[in-house]
Amino acid sequence: MRKTKHDVSHSGRQASPQAAGEDHAPPPELRNWRARLVTRVIHIWFALTRGMTLGVRAAAFDDQGRVFLVRHSYVPGWHMPGGGVERGETTGDALAKELCEEGNLEMVGAPELVAVYFNSRTSRRDHVAFYRCTVRQVTPKLPDREILESGFFALDALPEGVTPATQRRLAELGGEVPFRAIW
Repeated sequence: MRKTKHDVSHSGRQASPQAAGEDHAPPPELRNWRARLVTRVIHIWFALTRGMTLGVRAAAFDDQGRVFLVRHSYVPGWHMPGGGVERGETTGDALAKELCEEGNLEMVGAPELVAVYFNSRTSRRDHVAFYRCTVRQVTPKLPDREILESGFFALDALPEGVTPATQRRLAELGGEVPFRAIW
């Protein structure tokens, strides 16, 4: 997938195209120490209060076939929208909530459960229910404390900094690579 500027940005900025080989930034997996610390503290808390963590993520497409991605304030890279499933909440409820919170998105029709992944990079007890859905954006998502940037992107024009996990999921959905059990 070629990475160029995205179709729609709600941050007021456009991603700068970079020539191949000129990107000297560390890969998204090598997050800064603050992000690693926050992630570790959250997972320690969850380990004490929960036996296992479960999250949801969605490949959320609009009627033009563009995928919705977000850039968070607390972890680097562009991700598909999603978040944790709370006690007493179904994965479908959590998915609808996260789509609304992270993008002012509502689903058009029922979401399709694609796979449940083991997220071993986060912890030995984390799982992600991955969905594919069609969405419409009720109003543009303005930047806030959690979401710095968001937008719909053509699959052949993804922004710089899309995380490897997001790239793998999109490649799996496109039939380019086989599905894996690990996020």
